[in-house]
Amino acid sequence: MDGTLIEAWAGQKSFKRKGAGGDKPPDDPGNPTVDFKGEKRLNATHQSTTDPDARLFKKAKGQESKLCYLGHVTMENRNGLAVNARLTRATGTAERAAALDMIEELPGEHRITVGGDKAYDTKEFVRESRRRNVTPHVAQNTKNRASAIDQRTTRHAGYLISQRKRKRVEEIFGWLKTVGVLRKTRHRGMARVAWMFTFGVAAYNLVRMRNLMTATP
Repeated sequence: MDGTLIEAWAGQKSFKRKGAGGDKPPDDPGNPTVDFKGEKRLNATHQSTTDPDARLFKKAKGQESKLCYLGHVTMENRNGLAVNARLTRATGTAERAAALDMIEELPGEHRITVGGDKAYDTKEFVRESRRRNVTPHVAQNTKNRASAIDQRTTRHAGYLISQRKRKRVEEIFGWLKTVGVLRKTRHRGMARVAWMFTFGVAAYNLVRMRNLMTATP
């Protein structure tokens, strides 16, 4: 499982303080000058006037914060096909919350394994995964902290296989953002962007299945 940023169809200038009134008229109505210097802009206090559902977010330190959504995908390891997808607002906990929701929707009651990157290495996610009869094969995050995954999991060969295979989910995101033109959505609002994301994942699966069927045995 993994998540990726889908840039919203909204500019930084649209991200304004909620309930702001009495603003002076813009110097250029078509492309007004906006000075953010010294202003602390947070999702709790600000909102895009173009797409209110978009959130200002970045996935890693040093990256530029953008108005965006988070797209999530569950991929099966054998053929690299997406088996579930959803779109959420961009928050620091959205990837793990969406992963647990998608785990609930997986068919069957037998124990399974789920691979993920370091963002999923938290005590809560590991505990909740195991409570759902899932063994979390997530990458260990040991930077200034102890990992929630120990040798009871990492000593098995299947853990290494999951870590190698999980990176293939990036192929889905790469296709969606290039061929699927979802690097920056052309729609506004959760409902429409979510529909387009799911449609894009379905299109990827059709292309992937065609390639699998025509591949030389």
